[in-house]
Amino acid sequence: MDFWSEALQQSNIAIFIIASEVGFWVMLAAGLAARYMLRWKRTSTVLLAAVPLLDVVLLVAVVVDLLHGAKAGHIHGLAAFYLGASLAFGPALVRWGDMRFAYRFAGGPPPRKLPKHGPEKLKAMWSEWLKVVLGAAISCAVLLFLILVIATPAQADELWKWMPRAGLITGIWLLAGPVYELFAGLGQRQDETADSRSA
Repeated sequence: MDFWSEALQQSNIAIFIIASEVGFWVMLAAGLAARYMLRWKRTSTVLLAAVPLLDVVLLVAVVVDLLHGAKAGHIHGLAAFYLGASLAFGPALVRWGDMRFAYRFAGGPPPRKLPKHGPEKLKAMWSEWLKVVLGAAISCAVLLFLILVIATPAQADELWKWMPRAGLITGIWLLAGPVYELFAGLGQRQDETADSRSA
Protein backbone atom coordinates (compact mmCIF):
# COMPACT_ATOMS: atom_id res chain seq x y z
CA MET A 1 0.00 0.00 0.00
CA ASP A 2 1.51 3.32 -1.01
CA PHE A 3 1.68 6.46 1.14
CA TRP A 4 -1.32 8.24 -0.39
CA SER A 5 -3.60 5.18 -0.25
CA GLU A 6 -2.82 4.73 3.44
CA ALA A 7 -3.17 8.46 4.06
CA LEU A 8 -6.57 8.57 2.38
CA GLN A 9 -7.77 5.76 4.63
CA GLN A 10 -6.56 7.51 7.77
CA SER A 11 -7.70 11.07 7.08
CA ASN A 12 -9.43 13.29 4.55
CA ILE A 13 -6.53 15.76 4.83
CA ALA A 14 -4.79 13.94 1.97
CA ILE A 15 -7.68 14.98 -0.27
CA PHE A 16 -7.28 18.61 0.80
CA ILE A 17 -3.52 18.53 0.11
CA ILE A 18 -4.07 17.12 -3.39
CA ALA A 19 -6.92 19.54 -4.02
CA SER A 20 -4.75 22.47 -2.86
CA GLU A 21 -1.94 21.52 -5.25
CA VAL A 22 -4.27 20.96 -8.20
CA GLY A 23 -6.22 24.10 -7.32
CA PHE A 24 -3.02 26.18 -7.25
CA TRP A 25 -2.11 25.27 -10.82
CA VAL A 26 -5.68 25.55 -12.08
CA MET A 27 -6.15 29.03 -10.56
CA LEU A 28 -2.71 30.12 -11.74
CA ALA A 29 -3.43 29.00 -15.30
CA ALA A 30 -6.92 30.54 -15.20
CA GLY A 31 -5.62 33.83 -13.82
CA LEU A 32 -2.86 34.13 -16.39
CA ALA A 33 -5.13 33.04 -19.23
CA ALA A 34 -7.62 35.71 -18.19
CA ARG A 35 -4.85 38.32 -18.16
CA TYR A 36 -3.04 37.51 -21.38
CA MET A 37 -5.52 35.62 -23.56
CA LEU A 38 -8.84 37.22 -22.64
CA ARG A 39 -7.47 40.62 -21.48
CA TRP A 40 -9.62 40.44 -18.34
CA LYS A 41 -7.17 42.13 -16.00
CA ARG A 42 -9.56 42.58 -13.09
CA THR A 43 -10.66 38.96 -13.23
CA SER A 44 -7.03 37.89 -13.47
CA THR A 45 -6.12 39.93 -10.40
CA VAL A 46 -8.97 38.40 -8.38
CA LEU A 47 -8.05 34.83 -9.41
CA LEU A 48 -4.37 35.23 -8.61
CA ALA A 49 -5.08 37.03 -5.34
CA ALA A 50 -7.37 34.17 -4.32
CA VAL A 51 -4.63 31.53 -4.69
CA PRO A 52 -3.49 31.82 -1.01
CA LEU A 53 -7.07 31.10 0.08
CA LEU A 54 -6.39 27.47 -0.85
CA ASP A 55 -3.78 27.38 1.91
CA VAL A 56 -6.26 28.86 4.38
CA VAL A 57 -8.78 26.14 3.48
CA LEU A 58 -6.14 23.45 4.02
CA LEU A 59 -5.16 24.88 7.41
CA VAL A 60 -8.80 25.04 8.50
CA ALA A 61 -9.28 21.44 7.38
CA VAL A 62 -6.31 20.29 9.47
CA VAL A 63 -7.58 22.18 12.52
CA VAL A 64 -11.08 20.73 12.17
CA ASP A 65 -9.70 17.22 11.66
CA LEU A 66 -7.63 17.40 14.85
CA LEU A 67 -10.45 18.98 16.84
CA HIS A 68 -12.67 16.06 15.84
CA GLY A 69 -10.21 13.67 17.44
CA ALA A 70 -8.31 12.42 14.40
CA LYS A 71 -5.13 10.53 15.21
CA ALA A 72 -2.26 12.85 14.29
CA GLY A 73 -0.13 11.19 11.66
CA HIS A 74 2.22 11.77 8.78
CA ILE A 75 -0.48 13.45 6.73
CA HIS A 76 -0.92 16.28 9.26
CA GLY A 77 2.82 16.95 9.36
CA LEU A 78 2.91 16.81 5.57
CA ALA A 79 0.09 19.34 5.45
CA ALA A 80 2.14 21.75 7.57
CA PHE A 81 5.13 21.26 5.27
CA TYR A 82 2.94 21.78 2.20
CA LEU A 83 1.62 25.03 3.64
CA GLY A 84 5.15 26.27 4.27
CA ALA A 85 6.34 25.35 0.78
CA SER A 86 3.25 26.84 -0.85
CA LEU A 87 3.58 30.18 0.89
CA ALA A 88 7.36 30.36 0.39
CA PHE A 89 7.50 29.28 -3.25
CA GLY A 90 4.04 30.38 -4.43
CA PRO A 91 4.93 33.99 -5.39
CA ALA A 92 7.98 32.81 -7.36
CA LEU A 93 5.87 30.23 -9.21
CA VAL A 94 3.33 32.94 -10.09
CA ARG A 95 6.16 35.09 -11.51
CA TRP A 96 7.50 32.06 -13.40
CA GLY A 97 4.13 31.46 -15.01
CA ASP A 98 3.56 35.15 -15.67
CA MET A 99 6.83 35.46 -17.61
CA ARG A 100 5.94 32.52 -19.83
CA PHE A 101 2.39 33.65 -20.52
CA ALA A 102 3.63 37.16 -21.27
CA TYR A 103 6.20 35.77 -23.71
CA ARG A 104 3.73 33.42 -25.39
CA PHE A 105 0.66 35.63 -25.61
CA ALA A 106 1.73 39.27 -25.11
CA GLY A 107 5.03 39.64 -26.92
CA GLY A 108 7.05 39.77 -23.72
CA PRO A 109 10.75 38.96 -23.55
CA PRO A 110 11.72 35.28 -23.58
CA PRO A 111 12.39 33.77 -20.15
CA ARG A 112 16.09 33.84 -19.37
CA LYS A 113 17.87 30.57 -18.75
CA LEU A 114 20.41 30.49 -15.97
CA PRO A 115 23.95 29.53 -16.94
CA LYS A 116 25.05 26.04 -15.96
CA HIS A 117 27.52 27.44 -13.42
CA GLY A 118 28.79 30.81 -12.29
CA PRO A 119 27.92 33.71 -9.98
CA GLU A 120 24.42 34.17 -11.40
CA LYS A 121 23.58 30.50 -10.88
CA LEU A 122 25.05 30.56 -7.37
CA LYS A 123 23.00 33.64 -6.48
CA ALA A 124 19.84 31.90 -7.74
CA MET A 125 20.64 28.81 -5.66
CA TRP A 126 21.09 30.91 -2.50
CA SER A 127 17.80 32.68 -3.24
CA GLU A 128 16.06 29.33 -3.64
CA TRP A 129 17.56 28.04 -0.40
CA LEU A 130 16.31 31.13 1.46
CA LYS A 131 12.82 30.22 0.25
CA VAL A 132 13.37 26.77 1.75
CA VAL A 133 14.35 28.40 5.05
CA LEU A 134 11.22 30.55 4.91
CA GLY A 135 9.08 27.50 4.10
CA ALA A 136 10.60 25.57 7.00
CA ALA A 137 9.96 28.49 9.35
CA ILE A 138 6.32 28.73 8.23
CA SER A 139 5.90 24.97 8.58
CA CYS A 140 7.30 25.05 12.13
CA ALA A 141 5.05 27.99 12.99
CA VAL A 142 2.02 26.02 11.74
CA LEU A 143 3.12 22.97 13.72
CA LEU A 144 3.60 25.03 16.88
CA PHE A 145 0.15 26.55 16.45
CA LEU A 146 -1.39 23.10 16.09
CA ILE A 147 0.61 21.70 19.02
CA LEU A 148 0.04 24.55 21.46
CA VAL A 149 -3.50 25.58 20.56
CA ILE A 150 -5.31 22.70 18.85
CA ALA A 151 -3.79 19.29 19.54
CA THR A 152 -4.35 16.96 22.44
CA PRO A 153 -1.20 15.66 24.20
CA ALA A 154 -1.29 12.46 22.14
CA GLN A 155 -1.68 14.41 18.90
CA ALA A 156 1.05 16.85 19.92
CA ASP A 157 3.56 14.02 20.47
CA GLU A 158 3.27 13.02 16.81
CA LEU A 159 3.37 16.57 15.50
CA TRP A 160 6.55 17.39 17.47
CA LYS A 161 8.40 14.77 15.41
CA TRP A 162 8.05 16.95 12.32
CA MET A 163 9.98 19.89 13.76
CA PRO A 164 13.50 18.42 13.33
CA ARG A 165 12.54 17.18 9.86
CA ALA A 166 12.19 20.79 8.76
CA GLY A 167 15.78 21.44 9.84
CA LEU A 168 16.96 18.26 8.11
CA ILE A 169 15.36 19.26 4.81
CA THR A 170 16.86 22.74 5.09
CA GLY A 171 20.33 21.30 5.71
CA ILE A 172 20.12 18.80 2.85
CA TRP A 173 18.94 21.53 0.48
CA LEU A 174 21.84 23.74 1.57
CA LEU A 175 24.37 21.04 0.76
CA ALA A 176 22.72 19.88 -2.48
CA GLY A 177 22.00 23.43 -3.65
CA PRO A 178 24.25 26.44 -3.03
CA VAL A 179 27.14 24.56 -1.38
CA TYR A 180 27.31 22.07 -4.25
CA GLU A 181 27.07 24.90 -6.79
CA LEU A 182 29.83 26.81 -5.00
CA PHE A 183 32.27 23.92 -5.38
CA ALA A 184 31.05 23.07 -8.89
CA GLY A 185 31.65 26.67 -9.93
CA LEU A 186 35.13 26.63 -8.39
CA GLY A 187 35.93 23.43 -10.24
CA GLN A 188 34.77 24.90 -13.53
CA ARG A 189 36.87 28.04 -13.04
CA GLN A 190 39.93 25.92 -12.27
CA ASP A 191 39.36 23.90 -15.44
CA GLU A 192 38.98 27.09 -17.48
CA THR A 193 42.19 28.47 -15.96
CA ALA A 194 44.05 25.26 -16.78
CA ASP A 195 42.72 25.28 -20.35
CA SER A 196 43.76 28.92 -20.85
CA ARG A 197 47.28 28.17 -19.62
CA SER A 198 47.66 25.17 -21.87
CA ALA A 199 46.35 27.06 -24.93
